[in-house]
Amino acid sequence: MSLSLADIRHLFGRHGGMAYSGEPITQLQHALQTAALAEEAGAGDALVAASLLHDIGHLLNLQGDTPSTRGIDDLHQYYALPFLRPLFGDAVLEPIRLHVDAKRCLCAMDAEYVDKLSADSVRSLKLQGGVFDEKQAGAFMSKPYSHDALALRRWDDLAKSPTRKTPSIDHYMTVVRRVVSG
Repeated sequence: MSLSLADIRHLFGRHGGMAYSGEPITQLQHALQTAALAEEAGAGDALVAASLLHDIGHLLNLQGDTPSTRGIDDLHQYYALPFLRPLFGDAVLEPIRLHVDAKRCLCAMDAEYVDKLSADSVRSLKLQGGVFDEKQAGAFMSKPYSHDALALRRWDDLAKSPTRKTPSIDHYMTVVRRVVSG
């Protein structure tokens, strides 16, 4: 099954109010903040769209609030791909697929990065396989779109403010519409 743009908008409308994994924000606030940070950094439309959609797997595979506290890795980075693949190319899909491994890589490459992770990100890191070793980090860095995934990951980590103002979902759906394949 694939999603239409209307389906994506509906998912955010229906489930975007869910808490975002133990953080003081909702799923929608997190998506909008991540996209806003990408846009502010001058990212292209594909990476802004990926930033908005990077956690949509949580809205498709509902596991309740903070599944990591129950030992669940919902594999959201993979779950969303079959639903999104008919609409988007690799410039959107690969940063989404790689954003969890980007966290594992950043932990290996930047000792200070680990100390900045939220409690839920630390819990989920363990469930997601832990910190990469040097060989795994090197292999990750050689993948296409790894640098986009690293940027997305850093924005993801910063997108957890209950007071940050962002453009609306409709603003970002316009960006998403511009990168639809076909």
